[in-house]
Amino acid sequence: MIAILGAGQMGEALISGLLRAGVAPAQIVAAARRPDRAEQLRQTYGITVTSAAGAAADAQTLVIAVKPQDMGVLLDEISPVTGPGKLVISVAAGITTASIGRKLTGAVPVVRVMSNTPVLVDEAMSVISAGQHAGEEHLRRAEELLRPVGKVLRIPESQQDAATALSGSGPAYVYFLVEAMVDAGILLGMPRASALEMVRQAVFGAATMLRDSGEHPVLLREAVTSPGGTTISAIRELERHGVRAAVLAAIEAARDRGRELGAG
Repeated sequence: MIAILGAGQMGEALISGLLRAGVAPAQIVAAARRPDRAEQLRQTYGITVTSAAGAAADAQTLVIAVKPQDMGVLLDEISPVTGPGKLVISVAAGITTASIGRKLTGAVPVVRVMSNTPVLVDEAMSVISAGQHAGEEHLRRAEELLRPVGKVLRIPESQQDAATALSGSGPAYVYFLVEAMVDAGILLGMPRASALEMVRQAVFGAATMLRDSGEHPVLLREAVTSPGGTTISAIRELERHGVRAAVLAAIEAARDRGRELGAG
């Protein structure tokens, strides 16, 4: 039995992904605070929805998908029904496995996960790290749970805050760039719909080439950048305005904010 504790966007996406992967609705139980949300999940997915403590008591794998600020209250609620025989998987940003373990009863194995919003289209990037009491078996169970909604990568927990900034927040950076490129198209006289269609396909095509070619992004960029051509003129302006430095600073700021959230 798998318990999804927190039925927001990430929690629901995991429920949907597990069902698409062939897990029976009877093997999934969720926890939702609001009665209307609980009923919606029952009607949509045919799963059991109950209290957090009830869900945790019935399941062997507990997926904590609440906001970081709600973690303490949830752990207090489920601690009496957890133990070494259960696996806790946390997708809460900034919260360490050690801090979770201190709130639970016994040597509970904890795996920390940072995923991102493409989980909604089965294209998430999920990075996982083992806590003190989690071993190979627990990491494999976490991977099996997350693979239906995207790719999974193991990293040391010391790199989780960086992963949050780079991958967890990463889709927002891409959308920000897309927004700017569409605005540029409008500035150049194109209708918004046409500009968006072109930029959307450019991003999709570039991402597909980056994934499938195995080439370094520098080589792929150089293939577009002819001597004395249009692209090199654009790249010069990006460098002149410090876009590379701004991206580095932005991701570093996101890393620092993740640490602040984890510290409470």
